[in-house]
Amino acid sequence: MAAHPQNPGSPDQPYLAFWRERHLCTLTTTRQDGTPHVVPVGVTYDPEARLARVITNKASAKVAHVNAAGAAGAPVAVCQVDGRRWATLEGRAFVRTDPERITEAERRYAERYERVPAPNPSRVVIEIELTRAMGRG
Repeated sequence: MAAHPQNPGSPDQPYLAFWRERHLCTLTTTRQDGTPHVVPVGVTYDPEARLARVITNKASAKVAHVNAAGAAGAPVAVCQVDGRRWATLEGRAFVRTDPERITEAERRYAERYERVPAPNPSRVVIEIELTRAMGRG
């Protein structure tokens, strides 16, 4: 059992408030050789849908790692930290190319990070279907 568990679909209010603040996060994927690939990203958290979203370029290494996992999705984690507060979301990641999903991810990104992402015709969204959440908000 994880230390400081949260329900990814219904976290406590301090945890949810922490995910609504503007923080840089990390995304951890796995390379073909099994080693972790950790990169800074913007993440949005949608507990009602049990999703975390990361907008990115379709040519990025993180997209290649997720796609290499196949139809079952890639096991990933996103994390943010601020002093003693921290939050991790885990789940299965999938690359989505549907314009509606990308638009929704961009909208949520703009809301959390208080800036509209620059236009990018190569943009995709990594959607993480959440299976675990932990941390202290």
